[in-house]
Amino acid sequence: MLEPADLWERIRSGEGTPEAVFREPLPLWTKVRYVATGAAAAELGRACAFDLALVAPNLPPYPCPDGLDEMAFLRRLVEAGAARADRYGPRGGGAGVADPGVNERAWRQIDHELAVIEALGFPGYFLIVWDIVEFCRREDIYCQGRGSAANSAACYALGITKADAVRLGLLFERFLSPERDGPPDIDLDIESGRREEVIQYVYDKYGRDYAAQVANVITYRGRSAVRDMARALGFSQGQQDAWSKQISRWNGLEDSPDIEDIPGPVIDLAMQIKNLPRHMGIHSGGMVICDRPIADVCPVEWARMENRSVLQWDKDDCATIGLVKFDLLGL
Repeated sequence: MLEPADLWERIRSGEGTPEAVFREPLPLWTKVRYVATGAAAAELGRACAFDLALVAPNLPPYPCPDGLDEMAFLRRLVEAGAARADRYGPRGGGAGVADPGVNERAWRQIDHELAVIEALGFPGYFLIVWDIVEFCRREDIYCQGRGSAANSAACYALGITKADAVRLGLLFERFLSPERDGPPDIDLDIESGRREEVIQYVYDKYGRDYAAQVANVITYRGRSAVRDMARALGFSQGQQDAWSKQISRWNGLEDSPDIEDIPGPVIDLAMQIKNLPRHMGIHSGGMVICDRPIADVCPVEWARMENRSVLQWDKDDCATIGLVKFDLLGL
């Protein structure tokens, strides 16, 4: 029967794996001690566990007029937009309403959507998106919301989308519902030649310390892996370019016809680094806005493009910690 000192010595010396050694018969007092130690370790681990939700920032409070809170202001905007003659008309219908049936369904749907938005605590999100769309309208910049936001009558009433969710019979819960985790996702397609104006508007409105663009992790693919490994092994620039260009859709296998003329050491290293991170870029349109300096939540760096800052996390990291991303995409 092993004593505890002998047990640990066998583990340290590499004579056996911890699993094999622990299967050895032990004195009863030793087994009891290990059980108590395991329970204490589990309790300590639970006490030390860090939930990223503890540092998750909120969206900045939206400045609302007339002393209204965000939900009351959002309700005012949605109801005013829905009541327009070219949308649904005033609540309760009237002489100017072309289709009373649509009017009734629309207002019932809008009340439902606003109740869900309020229950989930997202009025500020919709106000920020509405504000960006309104800036584009004032500046005559083409802007169009798309994606599942088209399923929302509230987004249609706000002018974020052009699709009439009520007349088209679209399902709002595909866009937002209590069962879904996280904020809604509204993609804004913006005129590509003027998208930078919109990005700078967001920086100016919320402050450069409170807004930043999301990073994009660029990983190694066949061409980049071969080029960089050839460079690391000292091959000339011409050889690097020639070998990388002959790879079209390399499947990552050593017997691929695309790599017949490439030296084995280059291919071996390229296969080892394939799909590993190569460098950071800027997400095609993702911006994060929060109620505290973003540098207090995650690392930020200046981008190579003038007047832009970028997070050192990608969109998945941002979602994990609870940062809300707004997609300002070029069209």
